[in-house]
This record gives sequence, structure tokens and C-alpha cells, in this order.
Amino acid sequence: MKFTEEHEWLLPEGDLIIVGITAHAAEQLGDVVFLELPEAGMEVTKDEEVVVIESVKAASDILSPLDGEIVEVNESLADTPGLVNEDAQGGAWFFKIKASDLSVMDDYMDEAEYQKFIG
Repeated sequence: MKFTEEHEWLLPEGDLIIVGITAHAAEQLGDVVFLELPEAGMEVTKDEEVVVIESVKAASDILSPLDGEIVEVNESLADTPGLVNEDAQGGAWFFKIKASDLSVMDDYMDEAEYQKFIG
């Protein structure tokens, strides 16, 4: 698993990358009440806004960590956005992306580096 400075986690699964936000980010947001997810089949570029997340505290944009195609979104989050608070780094993933260039993953932090970053 890799982590971005924007508090996203990236988990390789075959030739796809699963993307979500970290437990730390979910804690900072507070209770998540709404998510706007991208459409499957959408082509995205790195740093493009792909998810809007609203909590009782704030609204935030989640940026794509990679160039590629969104191949699947976690539809269950539309009905139960609070899952982000309950299982941010598990069942509450946002989308799966088929990355154009997997070498970009090398630029992101591992868990130890991320813990140091948020510490």
C-alpha cells in the first residue's frame, strides 16, 4: 500500500489500483455525509478532481493520484457515506483505476513514511 501527501491510500490489485482516503483523513473530516464519485469508464489525469466528499465539518475534493481510466466505483458509498468513517482503509475505497503508468506509484510514501508525515 502507498500513501499520498493528500492522505489517499493506493493498493495495487492485479493491474488496477484501488484508491481511498486514510483513516487519518477520515478522522480529520469528521462524519462523512455525502460523496460524489466518478463514473466508471472516465479517463482521468493525475491531480484532477475525481471525488467530492462532504462531512459535517467541510467539503473536500479528492484528486486522482494517477493518470488512467476509472474502471469501478464503490457504489455502496452513495447509500452509506458514513462507511468512510468506519472503514476508511478497507471497505470504504472510492474507485479502482487502470493506471497509464504504474511507475508513478514509486513516488508515493510507504506506511512508515506516511506515519512519519502525519506524526
